[in-house]
Amino acid sequence: MTSPEPVGDRFRRFRRFRERLAAEGGDGPQSSDQRATSGAERATATASDTVGSRRGDLTARRGAEASGRRRRRRGGGGEELRVPEAEFTSYYGRPILKAPVWKWDIAAYLFTGGLAAGSSLLAAGGQLTGRPALRRAGRVTALAAISASAVFLVRDLGRPARFHHMLRVAKPTSPMSMGTWILTAYGPAAGVAAIAEAAGVLPRHGLLGLAGRVLPPIGHAAGLFAAGAAPALATYTGVLLADTAVPSWHEAYPELPMIFAGSALASGAGVGLLAAPPSQAGPARRMAVAGAALELYGTHRVETRLGLLSEPYRVGRPGRLLRAARLLTVGGVTGALLGRRSRVVGALSGTALLAASVLTRFGIFYGGVASARDPRYTVVPQRERVEARRTGMDLPADRAVPPAV
Repeated sequence: MTSPEPVGDRFRRFRRFRERLAAEGGDGPQSSDQRATSGAERATATASDTVGSRRGDLTARRGAEASGRRRRRRGGGGEELRVPEAEFTSYYGRPILKAPVWKWDIAAYLFTGGLAAGSSLLAAGGQLTGRPALRRAGRVTALAAISASAVFLVRDLGRPARFHHMLRVAKPTSPMSMGTWILTAYGPAAGVAAIAEAAGVLPRHGLLGLAGRVLPPIGHAAGLFAAGAAPALATYTGVLLADTAVPSWHEAYPELPMIFAGSALASGAGVGLLAAPPSQAGPARRMAVAGAALELYGTHRVETRLGLLSEPYRVGRPGRLLRAARLLTVGGVTGALLGRRSRVVGALSGTALLAASVLTRFGIFYGGVASARDPRYTVVPQRERVEARRTGMDLPADRAVPPAV
């Protein structure tokens, strides 16, 4: 039995074999393990190249599609999109935004509240300038209008107790809560001022005579108090509409109070032109000019400033109502200024102003309802704001996002 070869001899023999193999250029025979390893390496390299090329093609194709979409959005060329643009319909058959459940009685409530406010201001003007016919017409109309407002409001609430329940808390940040307290303060004052107008028909003696002597000064104080609350009564409904999620109402938060204030002044002026003789209708004519200026400017702003959200105020039934209101307002003011000595022209002008106020309130109301029913008016402005934030660009000043209420 031979002794095993020393390790050193084995290492030296293996080293000489490697040197001879290197000197021959590596063309010598390869073992089966070496051939298998080389084949696996070549297969792996080929697969890697194939996968890499496929990934590169996919990345290039996706980049080209994205670039084409960007060019298409910008109005340029580019390849045609395979996926059509999304249509704004609904989620699972349900609307994106729930439309207001209010009906025509709320639009009528908006008008009667403004009419009451404008009539109280008219009555105060007649009281302070010594025009009894103007004062009487304003006070009586204010009481009738605020009573109609209460009827429309309770009709919408369903039960009168709900109005009472709203008086259990006063929340300054809630337009509805503040509106409830405004109505509660204004209503009794307008009622006392209107009742005081009956002092002239009461007997001069006895208990009724005492009431006839006490009522005028109380009526004067109540009339001034009602006039002081009238601006809040005229504008809080505009704040209430703007505080909702309805797009065309919410975006028009600066203009709605202005429009409602102008409409209230115009309707009050219409009452004065109808009821008072031309010699006492001076304050009514001045109110008509001021109210028409505010109303026309505000409606022009909501029809032009809001971009896409101005569209509901220009088309369909709201557009027709607002255009008719604009024509009647201009005609009413023109008649009030040119027909100062004619009772007939004054009455026609007052009727036109009252009709314009009604149409303005209904036009604003139906415009907001239309914007809530169409998902486009909700989705497109949201995408514009998201895109502006993504690109680091600010929206124009007149299209800025309104502050949260």
